[in-house]
Amino acid sequence: MKQEYEALFTPWKIGNLEIKNRIVLAPMGGTCIFGWMEPGGSHFDKEAARLLLKIAQNDCGLVIPGIAPVKDMLGGKWLYQNKKKFKELKVFMDQLHDTGAKMFVQMTAGFGRSFALTEPLAMLIRNKTLGKASKFYIDPEYLTAAPSVLPNRWADDIMTRPLTKKEIDDIVYAFGETARLCKEAGVDGVEVHAVHEGYLLDQFTLKYTNHRTDEYGGSFENRYRFAVEIVKEIKAKCGEDFPVSLRYSVRSMTKEFQYGAMPGEDFEEIGRDMEESEKAAKYLQDAGYDMLNCDNGTYDAWYWAHPPQYMPQNCNLKDVEHIKKFVDIPVVCAGKMEPSVGAKAIREGGIDAMAVGRQFLADPRWVTKIEKNKERDIRPCICCHTACFNLTKHGNSANDQDLSESAGMCRCAVNPRSMQSGKYRVIPTDKPKKVAIIGGGIGGMEAARILALRGHEPVLYEKTDELGGVFIAAAAPEFKEKDKELIEWQKRQLQKLGIEVHMNTEIKEDNLPEADAYIVATGAEANHIPIPGADRAMDATDYLLGKKDPGDNVVIIGGGLTGCEIALDLFRKGKHPQIVEMKDDLIAVKNMCLANTSYLRDCFKTNKVPVYLKASVDKIGEDSVTIYTKSGTVKELKADGVIMSVGYHATPLLKASKNVYLLGDCKKVGNVKSAIWGAWDIAMKI
Repeated sequence: MKQEYEALFTPWKIGNLEIKNRIVLAPMGGTCIFGWMEPGGSHFDKEAARLLLKIAQNDCGLVIPGIAPVKDMLGGKWLYQNKKKFKELKVFMDQLHDTGAKMFVQMTAGFGRSFALTEPLAMLIRNKTLGKASKFYIDPEYLTAAPSVLPNRWADDIMTRPLTKKEIDDIVYAFGETARLCKEAGVDGVEVHAVHEGYLLDQFTLKYTNHRTDEYGGSFENRYRFAVEIVKEIKAKCGEDFPVSLRYSVRSMTKEFQYGAMPGEDFEEIGRDMEESEKAAKYLQDAGYDMLNCDNGTYDAWYWAHPPQYMPQNCNLKDVEHIKKFVDIPVVCAGKMEPSVGAKAIREGGIDAMAVGRQFLADPRWVTKIEKNKERDIRPCICCHTACFNLTKHGNSANDQDLSESAGMCRCAVNPRSMQSGKYRVIPTDKPKKVAIIGGGIGGMEAARILALRGHEPVLYEKTDELGGVFIAAAAPEFKEKDKELIEWQKRQLQKLGIEVHMNTEIKEDNLPEADAYIVATGAEANHIPIPGADRAMDATDYLLGKKDPGDNVVIIGGGLTGCEIALDLFRKGKHPQIVEMKDDLIAVKNMCLANTSYLRDCFKTNKVPVYLKASVDKIGEDSVTIYTKSGTVKELKADGVIMSVGYHATPLLKASKNVYLLGDCKKVGNVKSAIWGAWDIAMKI
C-alpha cells in the first residue's frame, strides 16, 4: 500500500467502540438491510445483506446500510413490531463481525416533502375518495407529512400536511424501540436519519420548511427538538455507551424551493447556513449524538448530497473540516471523496473518517485493491445515477421513474452484479465458442470481458484506431474524468485477459470473420432536423471530439442530456451557449436522476445561459439561428456555430438471428447502463 493512504487504515473510536479503519460505507437507499419497497411491509433483505457482507469482507471499517423507516411504507406497521427481521439480523451480524467490520443501522423518521411521489401516489392525495380507500395499504398523505404545509418536491401541486404531536411522539418512541432491538441483535450502533438533505427531521430544523407555532417550531431549540428527543430516547433505551451517529448536512446550499447554489457561489442561504451549523453541531453533540456523518445540501440542492459528474471532487470537504472545529465527537465526510485527499484530511486532523457510497456499488473490492497497490484495477463510479438512484423530475410532473426502477435501487450502471447477484453471475461455459464482436465501444468491450471470464474465445473488431466508441466523445468534457477512467479500465481488462483485438478493421456483411456467434455493437448515427441551413450545423460528436470549432456564440439545438452537457462544457470554456428545446423542460426523459438534471438546470439559471423551451428552429443562417419561441414569436439568435444534438437512431450491421446478437445503441439507443447490462445479458446466453 502506498504511504499516502496509510492514514485511512488506522483505528479510531466512536464513543467506546473501536473501528479498525477510517473507511465508512455511506448509507444509500437500496442497500437497506430491512427492505421496505414491497407488499406486506419490510423484510430482511438478503440481497442487500450479500452486498454489505462483500463490502465488509473487503476491509470497509464501518458499514452503514441504507435507511430503515421506523414505520413501514406499505401497511403502516412499525418496524419494531416485526421481531422476525431482528432474529435474521442477529445471524447476519455474526457473519459481519467475523470480517472485523462494525455496522450501524440507519433509521429514518421519514421523508416529508421530499418523498418522491409518483403520479399514481399523487393521484391518491388529490382524490380523497381513492386516498381513503387505499389508506390501509398505503397512505401517501402520511408518507409526505412534514413540519408544516409545504409544496412536495416532486409533485408541484401537492401540499403536505403537518405532522401531529401524537405522530411525533410515536416516531420518537419507535426510534428507541427499534434501536433497542438492533442492539439486542448485535448491531454496533445506529444512525439517525437525518438532520440532512432536507429529509423530515431536517425540515423541522430549517426555517424555510418549519412554520410551526408549537414547541417544534420557531426558536432554534424548538426546531432541533425532534432530533434531540430521538437521541435521548435511544440513549434511555440502549444506554449511554451505545453509539448513535447523526446524518448531518453542514449547509443546506439552498436559495429557493427547487433551486440550489452552485459551488463557490455567493448567495443568500434560506436553509442552514454555516453560522447556525456551528451552533447546531455542538448542540446536537451535547444532546447525545456520538458522531456526525456529514455532507451538504437538501432535495432543493440535491447535487450536493448526490454529486454528479459536474460537481467538484471532495465537494463537501472544506465545510465538513470547518464544522469539526466546533465539536469533540468524530466527524465523517462524504461527497466524491478521493482516497488520497481523504487520507490527507484525516492525517491533518480535518476529519476523522471518509465515507464512500456509490464507488462500493461500482467495485465492492476497491478498498482491498488500494491495500494491494492495484488502484488501476478499481472499476470507477462515473456518478451517473442511472441505475442506483434515478428518481426523475422534469416540468410539472411527479417522479417520472419506472416502477421497476423504484423497486430496484442501488443497482449499478457499470457493475450489473450490484444488488442483482442472482441474475448476473459469471458462470463458466462447458461449450466454449469463438465469438466475433463487431464494435469496440463500452458494450463490445464488456461483452468480450465477460465471455473471456466464462471461458469463451472472444475476438474484438474495431474499425477505428481507438477503443471506446461513442463513449470517447461522451467522455471528452473535462468534467467527465471518471468516464475516461472507465474506458481505460476496460482496455486494461482486455489486456489482462489476453483478448484478441483487431484495430482499424471494418467489418461488413461481405467480410464477416469465421465465428460460432456474432455480437454486433456498431452503435448509432446522429439524427438531423430537415430545416433550411441544416448543413451548417455540426453533430454533437464533431464538437466533443474537437473536429470542428463552433466559435464563441453557439446555438445548441436539442436540450437533452448531451446538448446540456455540451452547453456546460462551452460555458466553462468561457463561450456563450444558447439551448433550443422543443419540450417543456431540459432533459425531459424518464429515469434520469434529478441530482444530475437539476444541477444543469440550476447552473444555466444562475449563470444566465439562455434556454428556450417549447421552441422550434425555423432555419439556420450564416451567422444566426431563427427560432419560434413558446409564445409563437420569431426570434433570431446570434450564432458563430450551431451544434445539432437531437438524438440518434440505431444502425445495426446485421439483423438479429440465432447466432447474431445486437448490443447497445445499434439495437436501441440507450446509455452506459443499457450497453453494459446488455453485454452481460448476451454474454451469459452464449
